[in-house]
Amino acid sequence: MKTKEEHINSLAAELKDWSAQIDLLTDRTESTAAHVRVKYIQELNDLHAKQQKAAETMKEMQETGGDAWETVKVTADKVWDDLKIGLADATSKFK
Repeated sequence: MKTKEEHINSLAAELKDWSAQIDLLTDRTESTAAHVRVKYIQELNDLHAKQQKAAETMKEMQETGGDAWETVKVTADKVWDDLKIGLADATSKFK
């Protein structure tokens, strides 16, 4: 089982990687046709909201200790899964 620090570091690395992927999708959107761009912008807005939620959850994880840590960890895992699925879905649509 990972320690709190190892878990946070692992999630931070994933968030950094996913943030870079979201930035690439954003860059790609700039060069798409206007009618397609509107659809992609909504997808990106959803991803940015999920990314922000993940960043907020990470901060909460860093500040939480004791028994509350397990509760925050479960919430963080759900937030990460949501962002991971959203990114995979958006990436497939942007191809």
